Amino acid sequence: MATMADVARSAGVSVATVSHVLNGTRPVLPHTRQAVLDAVDALGYTPNTLARSLVTSRTRSIGLAVSAISNPYFTEILQGVEAAALKAGYSLLIADPHDDPRHERKVAQLLHERRVDGMIVAPSADPSDLVGYLRRHAVPTVFLDRLVDARATEDIAPGDGAAASPDTPCFDQVCAESAAPTALLVTHLAGLGHRRIALVAGLPGLSTTSERVSGYREGLAAAGLAHDERLLVSGHSASAGAERATADLLALPDPPTALVTANNAMTIGALRALRRHGRSVPDDIALCCFDDFAWADLFSPRLTAIAQPSRELGAQAVRVLLDRLGEPDRPARTVRLPCAFVHRTSCGCPEEPVSRTGAAGATASSTLAEKGTAS
Repeated sequence: MATMADVARSAGVSVATVSHVLNGTRPVLPHTRQAVLDAVDALGYTPNTLARSLVTSRTRSIGLAVSAISNPYFTEILQGVEAAALKAGYSLLIADPHDDPRHERKVAQLLHERRVDGMIVAPSADPSDLVGYLRRHAVPTVFLDRLVDARATEDIAPGDGAAASPDTPCFDQVCAESAAPTALLVTHLAGLGHRRIALVAGLPGLSTTSERVSGYREGLAAAGLAHDERLLVSGHSASAGAERATADLLALPDPPTALVTANNAMTIGALRALRRHGRSVPDDIALCCFDDFAWADLFSPRLTAIAQPSRELGAQAVRVLLDRLGEPDRPARTVRLPCAFVHRTSCGCPEEPVSRTGAAGATASSTLAEKGTAS
């Protein structure tokens, strides 16, 4: 195999110059750079990343731990992470924690043992063991999609070596807005005349669930509607759970006339239940959903939805992690991205020639896109 010294001799430059060209560590004259690249191509030289990691203590790899990789939402996040990592010259090691608090801690340890430079993690509903491990070992980590209050969930005994105090957030986080877009769906349905609007919420304990429940209640209050606890049910973020929860709603003496589902998997479950009980959307019940997906406009009627910027969330998480690697002592930050309201017909509105994004986008964007400290 060709070595860096072989490339240097072929290009007529020093080994140091070859290193600067390949690693981008110092500007090199264009003709010299091209000579090095031509020599690399002619000799078929491949950098020894293992040797380089031994010298730099960096593997230029990122660990990604997200559950339900088959979920289109997380699949698009993965695509955003992969594209941004590749652009920055990093490889990915991917693991599925299965939303299991015990398993996610083991996944984090395995990725850490592979000497990844940092991790991007979509945490479970109870990430205390995970947070404790990451803090003890000072692993640069970005929490993605779901927020974690590290101050409340850490469990570090004296002498564990944690540098930060219990009141100091020590993890960067990247997520989409949840409360305001959910409130928008509720007020939109209320504006169409609905007075009994139900929410099929996600897995208890997740920040996305609590924020969407808060948005649901805010939307009801803004529309002047009373909150009926029977109309707030949990689908546990899964299709089967949402199917059961929707059936329970339909069995009420005074069932809802409109339904909001809190993620795409639960939308599928709700639609199954509605079909099984002979309910037509939107004639018998209006439907709006959180999460847009590629085939949402292929349903009949087409699904009115909140679209999350999933690929950009993944790319932003990589950028935040690289900032952390470049500046380890910088304050932790939470980055929130706005969502878009995709207006179709399942809510009961007539077909529009062009989807509009202003309402939800403007609502979500009213929150600061970036905070200096994790909240």
